[in-house]
Amino acid sequence: MARKGLTAELVTVAGAELADEAGFAQVTPSAVARRVGVQVASLYAHVRNADDLRTRITLLALTEMADRAAAALAGRAGRDALVALGNTYRDYAREHPGRYEAAQARLDHATALASAGPRHAEMMRAILRGYALPETEQTHAVRLIGSTVHGYITQESGGGFDHSRPGPQQSWERILDALDTLLRHWPHEG
Repeated sequence: MARKGLTAELVTVAGAELADEAGFAQVTPSAVARRVGVQVASLYAHVRNADDLRTRITLLALTEMADRAAAALAGRAGRDALVALGNTYRDYAREHPGRYEAAQARLDHATALASAGPRHAEMMRAILRGYALPETEQTHAVRLIGSTVHGYITQESGGGFDHSRPGPQQSWERILDALDTLLRHWPHEG
């Protein structure tokens, strides 16, 4: 029997909080059941299985990040928009490390299309309009921005920059400047 007041959304948030505290890999139905004070069997009244729970956390994280990014990008263009997007993702990763990790999880095609994932790509394409990139080049540029920003965040959160100087903030700013320069001088095919 499901605990009164417990919903799939509350279970998802509890799982996301656990991910932030212990890491996304530590999110299991039994750990979340303990967290919300129910038996594992009761948790299954709200989520189908471990994969469903993890997918729900991924979808939550993608939505939260997209909402924050949209707010940060409002009224900005070009370099200002690029920096706002990068800083939004980096700040989210610092505040919610487990959710950020979850946002990088692979989703099946239908779930990915229905998620907030496409919003992220649309926001990047909107940023690219400020750089006047041809539409044929936008997918490449979106992939460059995503891999650079998310790669840096992953390296930083894993401690990859802890033992070198200058500090990661200075490198972050230089990387965003370099991305801006590259986008303003995008190479033409051929």
